Amino acid sequence: MLALGVPAMAQDRAAVERQFRGWLEQTVWPRARSEGVSRGTFEAAFSGVALDWDLPDLVPPGSAAQTPKRQRQAEFGAPAKYFSRGSLDGATSVGRRMARQHAQALAAVERATGVPGRIILGIWGRESGYGQVAIRHDAFRVLGTKGFMSTRADYFTDELVAALRIAEAGHVDPRSMKSSWAGALGQPQFMPSNFLRYAADGNGDGQADIWTSEADTIASIGTYLARHGWQAGRDWGFEVRVPASVSCTLEGPDQGRRIADWAAMGITRVTGKPFPDNEARGEGFLLMPAGRHGPAFIVTPNFYVLKDYNMSDLYALFVGHVGDRIQYGMGDFEARWGDVGRLYRSDIAAMQRALEARGHDVGGADGLPGFKTRRSIGRWQEANGRPATCFPELAMKSALGG
Repeated sequence: MLALGVPAMAQDRAAVERQFRGWLEQTVWPRARSEGVSRGTFEAAFSGVALDWDLPDLVPPGSAAQTPKRQRQAEFGAPAKYFSRGSLDGATSVGRRMARQHAQALAAVERATGVPGRIILGIWGRESGYGQVAIRHDAFRVLGTKGFMSTRADYFTDELVAALRIAEAGHVDPRSMKSSWAGALGQPQFMPSNFLRYAADGNGDGQADIWTSEADTIASIGTYLARHGWQAGRDWGFEVRVPASVSCTLEGPDQGRRIADWAAMGITRVTGKPFPDNEARGEGFLLMPAGRHGPAFIVTPNFYVLKDYNMSDLYALFVGHVGDRIQYGMGDFEARWGDVGRLYRSDIAAMQRALEARGHDVGGADGLPGFKTRRSIGRWQEANGRPATCFPELAMKSALGG
């Protein structure tokens, strides 16, 4: 049986590869042709390309999507890991060197877009280590595989066609177009559709080259943030102390108020300095990524522009924090991250379903404790006479009946 199993699997994969070639011809090529892609570009893009069976979230024809029941997610389970010593120090030290090396380009983009150079550096460092991280995947293999058989096939098919348009326009040779395992391109890690919308020429050569040009990379990141609503003259946020009298359930982008009003409630900056006058007059939002188990922040609308780049509170926080370290010499957050990385996504999802059954809006039972889940936990804790921590804890699972 074992001897028969391997050839059978190989034959199955061979059959799926044939289906893939058929899908490229029958589905992708007509769409690409209608959007101006030539046959020559199409054939060059897929010359020698086969499916990448090692990518995550694949759903081969005839199979059902599989969701791991016990999947750890360090991004949410242990926020401290996101701010590791090596990540922070590396992004900061190299970022300072890049700030000096590309001062002229950063200043030009800040004048044109209103986006501070330190913020651009924070994103550039997080996405590709300032262009030092090798990007090795074949973009057409990744996007083709995901477009043909992934849990988000329609999305990746659209991105595949966008990549073909990039190749058709001559921005990069199709056989040289490299991406991440998720299909993101170049030093800013733009998905192809975002390249078409936001890639910019920063050095005046008439091209938008996010693979080899630092100036174009800087201009492209600035353009992206500006078009997503970056407010010039405002910061991204401030680490604060939140007194016990202020409930952690007030967190979230839908519960904003003037920063002066937050200050009137007793929230203070950890530096002891008052909020700048222009910020005090503007809207701010409470952010507590680990609930009462970690640092707290008052963030501005610009924080949520950073989240448009990557939908993660910790990502946006890292970018803003590294930018401050680069430009202002800021140290670590004053508050420390608690030891909150011991839950599985399945545990958190069970709590979310139990909270939903009680009428709470947790933002979906996905096992990831975003702000809606965090504050729903806090509201449940307060309603049951418990100290509100606004973060999932293992004892809650049995108390909620999850």
